[in-house]
Amino acid sequence: MRKIVLAPDSFKGTMSSLTVCSLMAGVIREIWPQCTVESIPMADGGEGTLEALASACRCRSVQLRARGPWTEDVDASFLLLDDGTAVVESAQCCGLSKTGGRLDPSRTTTYGVGQLALAASREADRICITLGGSATNDAGCGFLAACGVRFLDSSGRSFIPTGESLDRVADIDMSGLDGKLAGLPVDVLCDVRSPFCGPQGAAQVYARQKGADDDMVRSLDEKMESFATLVEEKLDVRLRDLPSGGAAGGLGGALYLLPRAVFRSGIETVLKLTDFDRRAEGADLVITGEGRLDSQSFCGKAVGGVAARASALGIPSIALAGSVEGRPEDYYALGLCAVFSTNIHALPAPEAMAWCRDDLCSCLTAVLRTVAALGPQD
Repeated sequence: MRKIVLAPDSFKGTMSSLTVCSLMAGVIREIWPQCTVESIPMADGGEGTLEALASACRCRSVQLRARGPWTEDVDASFLLLDDGTAVVESAQCCGLSKTGGRLDPSRTTTYGVGQLALAASREADRICITLGGSATNDAGCGFLAACGVRFLDSSGRSFIPTGESLDRVADIDMSGLDGKLAGLPVDVLCDVRSPFCGPQGAAQVYARQKGADDDMVRSLDEKMESFATLVEEKLDVRLRDLPSGGAAGGLGGALYLLPRAVFRSGIETVLKLTDFDRRAEGADLVITGEGRLDSQSFCGKAVGGVAARASALGIPSIALAGSVEGRPEDYYALGLCAVFSTNIHALPAPEAMAWCRDDLCSCLTAVLRTVAALGPQD
């Protein structure tokens, strides 16, 4: 082959998308030393998006201190791309990986994400905010508070709500919303369509993986309902009806309150920012992948987005994944030509993760040696 494009997502918990690209590139060069390898690490808007974009785009990283999920100071950053777009990754400040294992979505905050957005607004002409991997369920109140919005209790006292205190909010004062941020176009990168509250909402679908038990889930959902009712009464915004309002524990709903916010597909935006179409031109094959292929891969995830784009460009694509749920044939509808599990020894997940790098290389070697053995086809 003359040119292969590598566009994997991270194999979460084991390998970053950059690492996967590096390992794959090594295998390809052993088999076809003259092959051009175009590495475009992917992400769909969740944790790891900054790292993927930093490796693929002309940009600079802006470092700062912001509040983490427990209001502690953490090191964080945003990217400033050459076109004047700032990319803010919410997981930098409220991600599960920032909790140190201390999980409690009733008490964690998105305040630091607001601090990042404010800092980015001072240097950018447009902001992209990625949602995904949050440890929070505060309806984005922390974010809004950092941006100048005041939340008042029944006594008129200002406070910053978390999940457990959403029902204490009696009034919302939007007059202090930062003018610079309010005036900028904000692209919200999100592929989760969950509503703000209810059976498919933020708390009931996602709070358990953030540390909530059944009682906390019920309580959080009730308080999200209460808050949604207040927002409708005070601001005339029906959070319940807005797609993706439940993303990142309701941060999606809060971002709808920014005047120029528009929700966009995370993977489609990343494909555009990394100039995927131009860089894939003339490729013989696109190789993508992630840690686990499952039903979510059909819902705006990186593998599905890459496969669809490759198909539109007329380039065959394959996917490698640590595990593959269901039948491989199910994934051909995404545009993939073939799907391979890298768990070549059929080990239980904890053991397979320990061998993930070797197994990825072994799997790809077998695939490419087969292609090479077949030779050119008329």
